[in-house]
Amino acid sequence: MDGSITNGSPQSTSRRAFLKASAATAATGLVLGAGAKEAKAFAYEPYPRDDDLETVVTSCAHNCGSRHMLVAHKKGDVIVRLSTDNGTYQGDAYGTDTEEKPQLRACLRGRSYRSRLYSPERLLYPMKRVGARGEGKFKRVTWDEALSDIAQRMVYLRDTYGPTALLDQSYAGASYGVLHKSDQIEGLLGRFMGMFGCRTSSWSVPSYQGTTFSSRTTFGTIQDGNEDDAFAHSKLIIMWGWNPAYTFHGGNTFYYMRMAKQRGCKFVLVDPQYTDSASAYDAWWIPIRPNTDAAMMAGMAYHIWDNDWHDQAFIDRFVQGMDKGTMPGWAQGQESFKDYIFGERDGVAKTPEWAAEICGVKAEDIKKLAEMYATTKPAALKASWSPGRNAYGEQYNRMAAALQSMTGNIGILGGCAEGVGKAWHAEAVAYPYDQFANVWYASIKSDRWAHCVLNYPNLKREEIGLWPRMDQLDGVAPNIRGIFWQGSDWLNQLTNINKEIAAIRKLDSYGEGESLLVCMDSTITPTGIWADYLLPIATHFERHDVALPWYKGHYYIHRPVVIQPLGESKTDFQVFTELAYRLGFGPGYNPRATRDYFNDPTQVDEAYLVAWWDNVRHHQGVEWDWETFKKRGVYKFVLPEPHVAFRPQIEQGMPFETPSGKIEIFSTTLAQTPDWTRTQYGYEIPAIPKWIEPWESLNHPKAKEFPFHMISPHPRWRTHSIFNNIPWLRETFAQETMMNASDAEKMGIRTGDTIECWNERGRVITPVYVSERCMPGVVVLHEGAWMDLDEDGVDRSGNPDFLTLDNPSPAGAFAYNTVLCNVKKSDLNHRPGWDKLSTARSHVFRRDL
Repeated sequence: MDGSITNGSPQSTSRRAFLKASAATAATGLVLGAGAKEAKAFAYEPYPRDDDLETVVTSCAHNCGSRHMLVAHKKGDVIVRLSTDNGTYQGDAYGTDTEEKPQLRACLRGRSYRSRLYSPERLLYPMKRVGARGEGKFKRVTWDEALSDIAQRMVYLRDTYGPTALLDQSYAGASYGVLHKSDQIEGLLGRFMGMFGCRTSSWSVPSYQGTTFSSRTTFGTIQDGNEDDAFAHSKLIIMWGWNPAYTFHGGNTFYYMRMAKQRGCKFVLVDPQYTDSASAYDAWWIPIRPNTDAAMMAGMAYHIWDNDWHDQAFIDRFVQGMDKGTMPGWAQGQESFKDYIFGERDGVAKTPEWAAEICGVKAEDIKKLAEMYATTKPAALKASWSPGRNAYGEQYNRMAAALQSMTGNIGILGGCAEGVGKAWHAEAVAYPYDQFANVWYASIKSDRWAHCVLNYPNLKREEIGLWPRMDQLDGVAPNIRGIFWQGSDWLNQLTNINKEIAAIRKLDSYGEGESLLVCMDSTITPTGIWADYLLPIATHFERHDVALPWYKGHYYIHRPVVIQPLGESKTDFQVFTELAYRLGFGPGYNPRATRDYFNDPTQVDEAYLVAWWDNVRHHQGVEWDWETFKKRGVYKFVLPEPHVAFRPQIEQGMPFETPSGKIEIFSTTLAQTPDWTRTQYGYEIPAIPKWIEPWESLNHPKAKEFPFHMISPHPRWRTHSIFNNIPWLRETFAQETMMNASDAEKMGIRTGDTIECWNERGRVITPVYVSERCMPGVVVLHEGAWMDLDEDGVDRSGNPDFLTLDNPSPAGAFAYNTVLCNVKKSDLNHRPGWDKLSTARSHVFRRDL
């Protein structure tokens, strides 16, 4: 075996033959061997019982929309099993699980972490590429060799190609610990590269960039969310593109929504697919054509006004630009939101009948939902992020905010203003070091890096969302020559993967030493296959930290060093500190550490966390000292009342954080922007929410060639691409394309057939699941499958991002769900993991080449 990654089956065949032969040998020994031991019930003897195990409280760490408790049960330095919160860890009675203090129970993904920790694909040693780019040939090297080479190459690229030569592609794969962060905004890599003086950063968040724009434009903040206990007080919850059974938005979303159901709350789902959440809550399902949500909301707004169901007193007091009477004096004569809805400028009234032609929802259903929402108090319109991951996705979120405002459902218990939805902001207290020393020279939109590399230097700034302006950067776009992937599998997860691969190949074409690709992770990932260096990073079980809620949840969870790092793994903080010393700014980067931190971070990490906890106690009134917190493992804040976004504004008259101090349906900033080419967006954005036809949709002429609209929601069994290599989860859920039964019947397709989905950007292979759970003309393929390319460039694993488009939406929304494609039966084999049985490719990284 030459150590290369191959795409055929010989590896699997040889593996199965080896196992078969081993089993046969073992069986012969049992039958014929003298003195063979009597068979026992357990595979290992002695098998550890609970009384033999040490129990350690920790948490999960992945970027799922939550942060739950894990309890590690270990024998020596080995985690034997994982359990979760049972109510006792804060000193309460066993089984304590109340509305004020619910258990932080881990889901199936979190409970499977042991398989990820001890995966055959766990990176254990620094590795250096020795084969062709993307071939997967690496050899083991020492930390000294790897870091010396990387530091030398960093200096060369910075000095030769300038302060934008290195691209920061950190992300939230294991984010929001207090000390160890892989976040693109506040993370360790950004701080390191900024202090080094060579960084091109990314200003956009793939999950909710359009939503971020909407929340900041409308409310002046992204902290527009209630804590989830507020859902328990709703009389109506509209799940618009939201499936909380799969994507938790806070620690106990499902718990509180079940409580609302028990109290008589009605549920509605607006979504192209019928979800498990709709089933659990017996929701009224309204199928809608993808990317047409803003049009349907406009039709609802018309019907609410037409029947005088709006809350005029709320509008007059708190809202700017909803109608002529609430337009600011300096904007008199400009179009208000009501003007637009009633077609006073364009001559097109946005009636339910008008909306029905666009979104495929019956006008009567639009009217019924509008009446339910406007006349049920309090009602929560939860405008989830998914419909905003579209071309012009920001208009959907802004339109939702208009509906929330015109019905007066903002700032009241049981209502909802959520766009981004950040709520009680646990992490707002002081950090243990200067998180925001992220000096940067240029920032581009995350999914436009490949376009930048492929077209440099012949670029307009709006093509890549460059910020600051080019005239502040000597008139040129970033000359990207290297990439650091930290806590991210972005080559697998950003839009238009084939374009990314082309950009990687261009970097490779510059010649030996003229580019640098570094992947820092605990696991071998599809992105790592393309790197020059693989650096083994300790998991959250192997480093000291405190877990913070993701963007909701009022608690902290202590994360001790549960086991010692496997192999030669180091924390990100150790790696960046050592590199900083080699590059001349070690003490500035890690002020509490000496050079020995690379070998032993124990005392330094503890000192940072103790200082942070002292800040917590001062800012948030926590009574426990640090030792008590460590002993208990979790601190749950008991709030005097449910946290409701904008309650102080509505009840006490405090101003909103907008230029006008009001909810801005008519945006002061957008209306007063004189030159859009001098913004980070580069394209005009209307001052009020509007329906704008996306680049691709079922209403587009292109649908004649590509008649299916693909959506790629989050799966239950992965967190983006994390956990894709866990056998337990792959056995439970399959990567397959769901299509409507009527579409399948016309094409002679049945459940279990293998199909190909394709467009001009790429091709993917999956099994098909035929169902009535998605509407005709729509196919559903969950995001995050690890790419597996064959010799013809076809992805056999079923990653939808081979079909997505990386074009920039004006306000920065990622168009993951703006995809037209075609479908046909295929004779090609689907490869569901990197091997159906286990992890066949790990052998590549287990030998010296």
